[in-house]
Amino acid sequence: MAGGMMETGQQTEENRPKPGSLVPLAFLAILTGIGAGAVGAVFRLALDYGVVLRDFVLAQTRGYEIGGLVLAMAVAALATALAATLVRRFAPAASGSGIPHVEAVLDGELRPTPVWLIPIKFVGGWLAITAGLALGREGPSVQMGASLAHLVGQVFRRDKADQRSLIAGGAGAGLATAFNAPAAGSIFVLEELVGRFEPRMAVVALGASAGAIAVSRHISGDAPDFIVGTFVAGGLGALPLYLVLGLFAGLLAILYNRSLLGTLVVADWIGGPVEVRAAVIGAAVGALAWMAPDLVGGGDNLTQITLNGQLPLMLLPMIFLIRFVLGAVSYAAATPGGLFAPLLLLGALAGLAFGAGCNVIFPGMELQPQAFAFVGMAAFFAGVVRAPLTGIVLVVEMTGSSALLLPLLCACFGAMAVPSVLRDEPIYEALRFRAARRVR
Repeated sequence: MAGGMMETGQQTEENRPKPGSLVPLAFLAILTGIGAGAVGAVFRLALDYGVVLRDFVLAQTRGYEIGGLVLAMAVAALATALAATLVRRFAPAASGSGIPHVEAVLDGELRPTPVWLIPIKFVGGWLAITAGLALGREGPSVQMGASLAHLVGQVFRRDKADQRSLIAGGAGAGLATAFNAPAAGSIFVLEELVGRFEPRMAVVALGASAGAIAVSRHISGDAPDFIVGTFVAGGLGALPLYLVLGLFAGLLAILYNRSLLGTLVVADWIGGPVEVRAAVIGAAVGALAWMAPDLVGGGDNLTQITLNGQLPLMLLPMIFLIRFVLGAVSYAAATPGGLFAPLLLLGALAGLAFGAGCNVIFPGMELQPQAFAFVGMAAFFAGVVRAPLTGIVLVVEMTGSSALLLPLLCACFGAMAVPSVLRDEPIYEALRFRAARRVR
């Protein structure tokens, strides 16, 4: 299902729409979106304040040399351990991204999460990301939106089919709010969560995302997440280079997926209380934050710098490697947090390095490395998640730039082809299978 080609399937008796039932469902979809948008926007603002708080704490500790380093490590360790404790004791389903759990709920494999998951996901995600773990805000936003949608469906006594539609719409509204990307939120529902086109589901997804964005933009503003200049594709002659970038991103995506899953296996093998594991990871991240604060957290600031082409080219491999390892290790902490934002940063870093290399090899083409960074975001996302349409629309909405649609298509084609040929599972499908196997 996840990451597959969308197709129109035969409607079952359970989800076949009833005459006149779409109007109230559409109303509830908008209502769900409003709630998801409010929660997601407040979560975004809280994370923004969290970054300010982290910078303040780090600035205060740097005046104490080794003692300051130890204090920074202790604070980060305490925050991540507390986040892991909240998850373990009150809402185990809140661990990690939450998207595989939502997919399992939509497929009828798991029961929807209770409403008390929302504060656990909110507080746990805030603690983990503020501590500096390389996790994204979209995972908590998606799962909180889905939980809120389930509550709406219960309160208004909708049947299972309508509740399923509302849960999917609430999840898409959460993604739309996380990245200020309403179209991407709607496409995400059909391409990733459901895996096929269902007209009824599409109506709910669009209504929920519209409601979410109307509220979230009122709370947190309507500016794109990233401010970019004018991208120059390099002409038709550069298209083969974007295709090669996509193939390269596909290989990196396989390596990333297997590294993340391998890190989880190692964490399980080590065993011990999850709080201890989270504290150790938090302490390591705290040390990195004390030495290089720009390298930790979700990575939005670093992504912006990358899209501006302001990173020293000689440092790109080192920064990529650090963030690559940090993303896998952070996910093993078993705290709430998503994968999207760290993936977009890795794609931008890989694209910028690739574009700079092409400039050296083909100096006469006058290529723009920042354009490759932009395309690399969608390509790496497509390779890891296997949801190319969501990736393309997401980066377009996050930057407000649609100048590179053809290069985006070429790169995402390559990024999808390599993992498909090598039979590498999409990351959410692999995480979902892993969770199901552990339950058994």
